[in-house]
Amino acid sequence: MPDLKKLFNNWTSKMAVFEERINASTFGRIFRLDGSGHPDAIRGASFTREIRAGFTTFATMAYIVAVNAAILADSGGTCECPAGSPRGCHKDPAYQNCLVGLKQDLVTATAALTGLASIAFGFLTNLPVALGPGMGMNAYFTYQVVGWHGTGEVPYRVALTAIFVEGLIFVFLALTGMRQWLVRMIPATIKTACGVGIGLYLTEIGLSYSTGIGAITGGFSTPLAIGGCPPEYLNDRGECSSHIMANPAMWIGIFIGGILVAFLMAFKVKSAIIIGIALVSIMSWPRNTSFTYFPHTPDGDERFAFFKEVVAFHPIKSVLAVQEWDLGGTSGTQFALALVTFLYVDIIDCTATLYSMAKFCGVVKEDGSFPRSTLAYCTDAIMISISSLLGCSPVTAFIESGAGIAEGGRTGLTAISTGFCFLICLFFAPILASVPPWATGSTLVLVGCLMIRQVVNINWRYIGDAVPSFVTLAFMPFSYSVAYGLIAYVFHLLNVPR
Repeated sequence: MPDLKKLFNNWTSKMAVFEERINASTFGRIFRLDGSGHPDAIRGASFTREIRAGFTTFATMAYIVAVNAAILADSGGTCECPAGSPRGCHKDPAYQNCLVGLKQDLVTATAALTGLASIAFGFLTNLPVALGPGMGMNAYFTYQVVGWHGTGEVPYRVALTAIFVEGLIFVFLALTGMRQWLVRMIPATIKTACGVGIGLYLTEIGLSYSTGIGAITGGFSTPLAIGGCPPEYLNDRGECSSHIMANPAMWIGIFIGGILVAFLMAFKVKSAIIIGIALVSIMSWPRNTSFTYFPHTPDGDERFAFFKEVVAFHPIKSVLAVQEWDLGGTSGTQFALALVTFLYVDIIDCTATLYSMAKFCGVVKEDGSFPRSTLAYCTDAIMISISSLLGCSPVTAFIESGAGIAEGGRTGLTAISTGFCFLICLFFAPILASVPPWATGSTLVLVGCLMIRQVVNINWRYIGDAVPSFVTLAFMPFSYSVAYGLIAYVFHLLNVPR
């Protein structure tokens, strides 16, 4: 019988030598890994740690493959309703078939876009931040701009045109330094409050029903309500009618994805977050359990049918480069409306999130700048335009990148490995899109815990700093938007008597 301990020690020794060689190579010097000899080498950054951090970021972001497609499909996309009314279209087989194809197209588009954007951003900026279609922006795009199945003010194709132009405008703003100027104009205490607010926002995402463990729901008599009930006990308003805190899936997410991971992190176990997410996911895949991700319901059957394919690739057919460039008449007005709304929401959302992630990984300088900021903002802007070509809402810096940073990610290798995972997801989407929300919910709460530590850096003794900081950090989770948190700060300034 082989000596397992000796084999393990030999393998560990060989891996350490392998990592040292990579860190000291030209590859390591490009990404400024520790030991590369680069004058600005990042202390503690190593090849395996960066890859592990990238897997962690991917695990916390994997849900967007399915969720983003589902949200954007609610806009109706390029599907045309012959009945004239969206409610009547739900009985039209041709329209329903079109929606199925649209959703599959958007699954492919989401994975491809997130993969390409994250790889490009990581390589050009050397920051551990992944890009993808923003979860707040996709809902804004679908339910407020285009409207549910096209019932809004702006048609889907015109909205995509506005997103394409928005990206070009952002490139101009970045090259002229105006986006960087905007960051510098925001007081330091508000920048800190943004990081804390994003931490609280992540915590709320992790606790919510559709994106986390389900411990809280929207309320009727109160803004939020205690949840934790099995899905069949949710009423029409999305509240738990009974069996509060009795959902086995929630408790598995809390104990294995939360408490166990926190315990492992306390003992500095590598890949603690990935271990927790993987354990909860695997436990949730068998169908005949009370906590399965594939219950015997229409939605569960659809998810399980997709999961069983294991390996599948669906080419984009209906949403590739479908912008409307004939902007005469009412189309011009609709275009202007969409462009203005996307500009003011997205510039604040992405700028604040990207700055907070840069600060979280410790690369922000005293003057508020960070390395390659112009490249970072330009890359983000170009990817916004590319997202419109793939039929998606605007790309933004993902706050779930904080999970990878918490795992030790400090360089662009983290974002690149996340991007490659999403490109692999193009072929393994059935498996990778089947990570249940309660597997990642507690992880987001833990990341929120790490980010909220910055709250001590706010000057609470001076009311002029304390009040706007509190308004900003509180409004982000309560409005479910990073952008609206900063907008609340701006309105506070406008209403403070001089």
